[in-house]
Parts: sequence; structure tokens; C-alpha cells
Amino acid sequence: MNAESETGSATPSETRSATGTDSGKPLAEVAVVVIGFDDAAHVTDAVRSALAQGPAVREVVAVDDCSKDGSAGLLERLAVSEPRLKVIRRRVNSGGCGTPRNTGLGAVTSPYVMFLDSDDILPPGAVEALLRAAEGAQAEVAGGLCVRRELPSGREIPWQDRLYALHAVVPHPARRPRLVHDTLCVNKLYRTGFLRAHGIRFPEGRFPYEDVVFTARVLAAAPRIALVPDRVYVWHVRRSAGRLSISLDRAGVENWRARTEACRQAYEVLLGAGQKELARAVRAKFLDHDLRMYVRELVLRDAAYRRAWWELTRAHLAEYDADDWARNPAAPGRLAGQVVLASPEPCDLLRLRELAARPARLCPPYARAADGTPVWSHGLPQVSLEPLRARPVRALPLAVDGELRPGARGTRLRLRLHELYGRVAQAGPEAVEVEWRHRDDGDVVVRGPSVALAPCTGTHPWASGSAGPDGHEASWSAETAVDLAALAALGAGTWDLRLRVRFRDGASRNVTAHALRGTGLLRRSAVPSARRGVVLVQPYSTHSGALALRVAPGVRGVLSVVRARLRRLLH
Repeated sequence: MNAESETGSATPSETRSATGTDSGKPLAEVAVVVIGFDDAAHVTDAVRSALAQGPAVREVVAVDDCSKDGSAGLLERLAVSEPRLKVIRRRVNSGGCGTPRNTGLGAVTSPYVMFLDSDDILPPGAVEALLRAAEGAQAEVAGGLCVRRELPSGREIPWQDRLYALHAVVPHPARRPRLVHDTLCVNKLYRTGFLRAHGIRFPEGRFPYEDVVFTARVLAAAPRIALVPDRVYVWHVRRSAGRLSISLDRAGVENWRARTEACRQAYEVLLGAGQKELARAVRAKFLDHDLRMYVRELVLRDAAYRRAWWELTRAHLAEYDADDWARNPAAPGRLAGQVVLASPEPCDLLRLRELAARPARLCPPYARAADGTPVWSHGLPQVSLEPLRARPVRALPLAVDGELRPGARGTRLRLRLHELYGRVAQAGPEAVEVEWRHRDDGDVVVRGPSVALAPCTGTHPWASGSAGPDGHEASWSAETAVDLAALAALGAGTWDLRLRVRFRDGASRNVTAHALRGTGLLRRSAVPSARRGVVLVQPYSTHSGALALRVAPGVRGVLSVVRARLRRLLH
């Protein structure tokens, strides 16, 4: 029995093969619903990217959500020369994305449907790749890789790439709980009859994160899902835009309220459908992704925001039960969530920021209860860190301090690896490998040498801080030169420090360095250069507390830094 006869909703056109007709020509099987509001600068690019997908696209339904900037007029003029384009103008703005998507879905006549936002694009071949996968697997849903493209730099970051590493067919969503991590609706192709048979729609009105609930409703209906590694969606990230997207506009606590509500509804939808494991996975995803992202930003918010955020989060986490906390108890998101639950007021924000980083860093002090059990702090002894003792060293939230200092022999990088309740000494740290990764192009890497790690003695300048089990400082240090010439050769840019700590048994742990703050440690310096004349070096701490480096070679580089700084200040 095929999927259509199981739902009982397929029309003859919905059961045709997408691989071709008797004549071998591809069929037009897919509708692309494009939604937009006051986005005249981008909406036609989005629509054209859908039309450019070729004959597999039967129709493009563009829904204008009562724009005032002439967007609808642009679309209607484009429709004159594009018979596949249908424009729908809403008379009242809905305040969200769900209602216009539902409007477009209701107008679709094709067997399959995709969704596209007005400020994004479909890359060439996206529809064909998804359609072929859906038809080949007789799947109700097909998903592919989405990339977040930072503009104007063009830097691309894959979204949930682990999920789309290989071609795969998932007979039931419960077979792959990680599906709940991909809450996007736009990188997927849906069988129209499947959505209609199960009454699957988006939340209406002003409901931020509507795709979180929509995705839960799809998974609750237990579709057969095909996954492909092809790039099928380009998500444009415009951080300097006058109107930020919902995912970027996190400055107000209402954004967090909306996010927790969407995650709560997703959990209830799946639990109500009998998908208990997927419902658990939704809560795990909230701790590992959503909570960590917002915790990293708490230090940037004012006191009123922090108090409101803390109260909302505690109320949400209070709904979790023992089984939710028992799964992977040493995971950084779970530890951070337990701290929030244990403290009535915001506390330890800087330390939580480091724990929420990727990779996680658990910075000192390392407290113990009276019986020697590792705990978060003496103020919160109820938050046990005992699960860290069973975690493999390659997954420990190791803390490495880093500082950059100019000197007669050039700029030097000093590193200090902290002990973590005896686990580091037990593993035997031997060396650290250093690399600088370009922020805008992660494929550009400047690697340094592997540097031996030496125990810090009582006379070492860093031999102070948290004590080990024997009462003495337990840490290891390394120092190496920074090849500014290699960094400067690539022009002005930002470089992220990446480290790999190697241990005696061959294990390793990838980490970033905690940026030390103090007099002179994060100060901008002008370093003489034989080739460039001068190189402007600015060590700084990222939002997550990691050490990074801005490099501007020559006079032009210095001027570019000044211009960028002015743009940030004006924004």
C-alpha cells in the first residue's frame, strides 16, 4: 500500500511519478509558496530563484502580507511575463509568517509544496534533488541541507549538517530523534495531500517560531522521510538590516517567551500523538540549542531583561521531569539548566556563558561538597557535577585560558589548561595544536606548531587559582609565537583561535580559549612589519568569551577597521 492510499487523500495528479512522462519529459509537480512583507528589495530575487528551478516547478504562489513598500506591485509586474507565478495580496497584515504560508498552501494545486521566505533563495537544482528523493523513496517529506549565508561577507554556515551528511530514508521519525533539531520548514518538500489529510498547518497570526510547531505537527503524523546532502536552501542572514528577522531580533525578552512557548507546544503535539521519544528529544534540543544560545547573550542584557528571562526559564524548566534531566546529565545545556533552576535570581552569568559556548568551557573555581563530590559552587551545592567524572576526556568541558602579548620577539600566545576534578591529570595532557581560522571563510586556516604542555609549578606566573585535590594548583601551560605575517597576508579580517589538546593515550579534545581580561591583555597594538609597515592587532573576547584576533595590515587595513567600527557604532 503506498502512502497516498494510506491517507486516502491523493488525487490522480498527486500519484503521478515525478521521474517523467511516457515521453521522458519531467513533470511539473511542485509548488513553491513565497511569503513576504515590506521586502521589495529582495522578494523578486526569491521568486526568480524558485522559477529558475526549471520544469519541476508547476507554480509559484507569492503571498504578500499587506506590504506598504510596493512589493505586491513588483510581483504583479513579474507575473505578467511569468505564467507560473500567482500573486495573492492579503488585505490585512497577519503579524507573522504562519498565516501567509497557510494562505499560500490553500491555493496550491500541485502534488508537492515547498516554502520560501522573501529574503532567501533556492539554489539551482534544489527542487529536483528533493523531488527525486521523495519519489524514489515514496516519502511524504524530503529534506536537504540549508546553509546560513552571512551578508555582506558571504560566509556560509551549514545548518544541521550532521543530519544531511548522506542520502537516507527514515521510515518513521522515531528512528531518528535528531530530526527534531531541524525545525526549519523551508529546506523540505512536502506531499500536499499528506499535509491536507492530517490537517497540518502553521500557527496563525503573530506567532514567532511558527515553524517549530509546524515541524512537530509534521513529525507527529509519522511521515516517511527522505534526506539528501544537496544544498536546497540559502538562508540569508543580514545582521545590519533595519528590520531584523525573528531569529536575530533577540534583544527583547518577548522573543524568548515566544521561543519557549513554541518549544512547549512542540513537546505537547508530539506527546499527544504518542511520540514520547520525539517529545523527549524536543526538550533535550531545547537545553542543548535554545538555552545555550540565549545564555551566551545574557551578559549583554540589562538587569531587567536578565530577571525576566531567568523567571521565564525557571518556569519552563520546572515542567521537565526526572527522565528529562537523567539523559546525558553531564551535557553543558543540562548543567546550565540546573543552575537556572537552583538559583531564584540570576547568578554566575560569565561562567554560564563559558559553559554555553561551543565547545563548552567549564571555568574555575571548581568547588566540592563536604564529601568531596564535585559541585557547581559552594553557593549552589545542589547542582552536582559528579557526572563529569564518567565523561570521556574528549567530551569534557575543558577550560583553557588564553592571552596575546606583544614583545621583542613578536606577538606571543600564552595558554593555560585547567585541571577538572582530576580528570585532566588522569588523561595526561601532552601537547596543544594551535590554529587560526578565518571568520568569514572557515576553509582558510593558519596552523601553528604543536606545543608541549608543561605543568605549572609554584613559581610559574600562572600557578595560582583553583586548587587540585592535594591543595596545590593543577594546570598546564604552553606558549608559542603568532605568525602575524601569515595572517596579515590575507588582508584585514577576524581570526578565531582553535585548539586541540592531545593526551597520553592518543585522545584529543577540540577547545577554544577563554579570553583573559585585565590590564593590557585585550588592548589594541600596532606591530611593526617589514612588508606591511604596520599591522594593527586587536585581541578581543567574543560573545561567548572566546579569544579571537582582528588583524588589519597596512594603512588600508587600519582604515577598514576604523570604517567597520563606525558602522557598528552607527548601527
